[in-house]
Amino acid sequence: MPTPPPVPADQAAPVPPVLTGEGLELRYGRVPVVHGVGLTLRPGTVTALLGPNGSGKSTVLRSLARLHPLSGGEVRIVAGEHGGVAAPGDTSSAASSEAVERSTALLSAKDLARSLTLFTQSRTSPQGLSVHDVVAFGRHPYRRRFAGLSAADRAAIDRAMTLTGITAFAGRGIGELSGGEMQRVWLASCLAQDTGIVLLDEPTNHLDLRYQIETLDLVRDSPSCTAWPSVSSCTTSTTPPASPTR
Repeated sequence: MPTPPPVPADQAAPVPPVLTGEGLELRYGRVPVVHGVGLTLRPGTVTALLGPNGSGKSTVLRSLARLHPLSGGEVRIVAGEHGGVAAPGDTSSAASSEAVERSTALLSAKDLARSLTLFTQSRTSPQGLSVHDVVAFGRHPYRRRFAGLSAADRAAIDRAMTLTGITAFAGRGIGELSGGEMQRVWLASCLAQDTGIVLLDEPTNHLDLRYQIETLDLVRDSPSCTAWPSVSSCTTSTTPPASPTR
């Protein structure tokens, strides 16, 4: 039988989303900050949220990660029975087993943490720990109480440190790092979490130009790497043009 011609990309069936926010209403106290926002993340894509400072981009990401309460609307995710988001066509992972769409409100904290991770603008730097210790935080959703790191945990940590260029100072104390180095450590911790969805809130803040470019390259390339997150979302602030002087 002759091989049928390939379907043009613009005519192919759309890939079902893995994370959807519908009609999101977000407040700080009684003050509304986000009204009726919708967002869809699909496998193998990078989605950017653009807007001026104070427009609610970070608040939207926090709501997707269940760190900011919803005043209205719903966030739904396609995840396996014990969390995790399967890559398109991946039937070997536990995440693909009985993966169904459900409200994130119905997932346990551990199952949600196996499905998505959020890289926030500001984090408290824990003192008395090494870089390796902090990156290992990303493996917490997979570890049993009082259990040590497994071979899979160590492989994920090493891979994350390699991708973010921090392997050389894995043994250094957190208190010895610059702001840009600490930013890369937290990014490595998020990657070590090995989720299907990564939410990045201005990930290039405090980074030298070289690492800004490398971080954006990493975000761009991640969807095509089966061992790394299949969906990424990042926020970028835009400044309105200044009024012309007279």
